[in-house]
Amino acid sequence: MRIGVDLLWVRVGVCGGTESFIRNLLDGFWQYDTDNEYVLFVSRDNGESFRAYERQGGGTMRLCVCPVDSASQPRRILWENLCLARLARRQQVQLMFIPVYSMPWNWGSKIPYVCVIHDLQAWHYPAFFSLPRRMFLGYEWRHACRRARRVLTDSEYCRRDLERYCPGAKNKLQVMYVPIPKDSREGQEGSGECRPQILALAEQAYDYCVSSLLPHKNLDTLLQAVQRMRRQGAWGERRLVISGVGGNVTRLEEQLEQYGIVQQVTLTGYVSDAERDYLYEHCGLFLFPSIFEGFGMPPIEAMRRGKRVVMTRCSCLEEITRGRAVYVDRPCDPSCWQEQILLARQMPVQREDFPEYAPEQIVGQYRQLWLEVAEGAQTGSKEE
Repeated sequence: MRIGVDLLWVRVGVCGGTESFIRNLLDGFWQYDTDNEYVLFVSRDNGESFRAYERQGGGTMRLCVCPVDSASQPRRILWENLCLARLARRQQVQLMFIPVYSMPWNWGSKIPYVCVIHDLQAWHYPAFFSLPRRMFLGYEWRHACRRARRVLTDSEYCRRDLERYCPGAKNKLQVMYVPIPKDSREGQEGSGECRPQILALAEQAYDYCVSSLLPHKNLDTLLQAVQRMRRQGAWGERRLVISGVGGNVTRLEEQLEQYGIVQQVTLTGYVSDAERDYLYEHCGLFLFPSIFEGFGMPPIEAMRRGKRVVMTRCSCLEEITRGRAVYVDRPCDPSCWQEQILLARQMPVQREDFPEYAPEQIVGQYRQLWLEVAEGAQTGSKEE
């Protein structure tokens, strides 16, 4: 079967967890799916970042570069809605996979669509979004639920959310967990691909956090906990290292000054996968203060490396970590964070496997999904 994958939305190094999700999935497709062919619809400014799949895919993957830039979001969205379905037909695509919510209008298209809605954050936290953005997202979510043959979500939590928001789509919804590869660098140094400033961080004790700087990531509470522990002499000589992009960096730096913890916190900004993995390997604890996620890969990645993870139970987080982390029951209470961080410091190392997120297992589920959707589309066409 020839499957099209819409990658026009990927802004390299900007999309965070959603970009990691699709790259992990593409890695799995070229490694474990030799039965299907994948046409990757890429933009002029992100195409080279996907070129390796074409070279390594053994003929099962090829790029189709579209005349649009992912960085120009309004133009990209317009082109995607007006032209992508027509281009997919010319490429003789038999099924289209949209790894995000932005399913094209595709009026009159006979190609079945599968899309992914990762979370309904704008529904839960409308204050974080402008009114036009909320209206756009609400339209896109409903449109995807109406038009797609199958709507995938990253967790049972998100599936229940969608059932409440779009009850008519209940029979289309399916949970498909995010593939998280077991990196070959796990348990190894992996320092050759890291910048000197990243390598220098391992020379002292630190706890680690991978997070964007957006409000729902709840970093302010974590910083207050560091401030509280420092004043009480409970923080010690260690540092808190935070890696991530997106959000108000200036505001975060002002908070560090305000709390008097500039010397205790290091902001790395964007890090490569190799640098992130190196920081996982050498950290003491992994701290994840987020209060809303559609899935949340970093805690799983840290626990696979034997790191104790201190995190909230919010949204899907207890579900996807299977109750194996150290949980903060009052996520916005710095004193509760202090208690659980001190508890985790006393706990022995424990490496978790999480085989349910292995790429080969997830890809097998996708292959079955492609067959079911294609068969359903053929049945529907015959009935029409």
